[in-house]
Amino acid sequence: SALIVLGSIQLVAQPAAPLTLDDCLKLAASQHPALAAAQAGVSSAKESVGEAQAPYFPSLDLNAGYHRWQRYAFLPSGLFPPGRAVPNLIGPLDDWNGGLSSRVTLLDFGERRAGLNAAQARRAGAQADASATQADVRLTVQSAFYTLAAAQDLQTVAEKNLARTETHLRLVNARRNAGAVPQADVLRMDAEVAAARLELINAASRVRVAVGMLNTAMGRAAETPLVIAAAASAAPPPMRTELDAAVTRALAQRSEITSGEKRTEAARAAVAAAEAARAPKVRADAAFGWRDTTFVPETREWQAGVSIDFPIFDAGSRAHRVARSKADLAREEAAFESRRLQIREEVWSSAAELERAWSAIAANETSVRASEESLRVVRERYEAGAALITDLLDTQTALARAENSLAESRWSYLAARAAFAHATGATG
Repeated sequence: SALIVLGSIQLVAQPAAPLTLDDCLKLAASQHPALAAAQAGVSSAKESVGEAQAPYFPSLDLNAGYHRWQRYAFLPSGLFPPGRAVPNLIGPLDDWNGGLSSRVTLLDFGERRAGLNAAQARRAGAQADASATQADVRLTVQSAFYTLAAAQDLQTVAEKNLARTETHLRLVNARRNAGAVPQADVLRMDAEVAAARLELINAASRVRVAVGMLNTAMGRAAETPLVIAAAASAAPPPMRTELDAAVTRALAQRSEITSGEKRTEAARAAVAAAEAARAPKVRADAAFGWRDTTFVPETREWQAGVSIDFPIFDAGSRAHRVARSKADLAREEAAFESRRLQIREEVWSSAAELERAWSAIAANETSVRASEESLRVVRERYEAGAALITDLLDTQTALARAENSLAESRWSYLAARAAFAHATGATG
């Protein structure tokens, strides 16, 4: 805890409450910027659907304006009596106008429908992308949490190894004072103590780095104070016979698959829209208003009718649009197949890593027990003068290495289990 001095009053700042893995996941879900960005993408895609629906409805515009104009008049001869000058200018005049105009597309051979289908597919794809982002953030937080927990355990192991090494240094000094061992043994053990202290410093540094990683994974500043409550628990990994079912489940549940399907669907609809853009358009339009030379116009004007637009020449713009849309569709289809292969590989690799991590726990537990017993025997033999300092140092190093490996393997298994759940889509 930190000590804060305010005048003559001393306050002890209490450390933050330890966070469990569930606490970290909830914090990430509420404040991670990647999730906010994904949700904004969903909102944008929803608005695109509304934008694609708008062409089905008539447009209505209010028009008003004022102009003062003068134009040259091209009048034919014979309109005026002989001897009278023919005017060649009209104006200057004031032109005040105002009114309403409306237009609606009656037939476009499927262009609007294809555009709406593409927008709806993109919306579904954005929702799937948001779900995939949530799963990715969840896995990142889990991995960072287990990394921090492992770093803390490794720091504990380093502290334990330093204490053990210092105990052995006292033993060597006692035997040196008794004349049973040379000064070289003391120097060797002094170097071993220094190495153990350096390893403790490194372990503490790894903890600080892991704290920053977990804070970042939760969407917080890396320097935010953080304490976790980590409790290792392990369950047996799935049997290999379940691997095929895991692949099938992943291909059915992974949000990336849904996203790829919807992106392909949107690209296919874009091709249909591009092809329909080359067809004629049938539109109805109407307008009503007033126009006069006075500020409040009184002369009414109106018009209503139907028009047909036939695209004849556009310098290849529509043809290029169709070709581009087809190329985009081919790219999305290839990307979708590539993603399916990648997910299969993720399931396969994560299952293999899960089995390896589970087996490593048992192997390291056996190694720790054997190393502890070996160190006990060698220490007794060294005390009795039946072993050399190198024997003591070798067995001590082997025990420290086994304890480190066991601490890492326990948390590596939990990280592997989280990765397997993510790979198969079971991230709830």
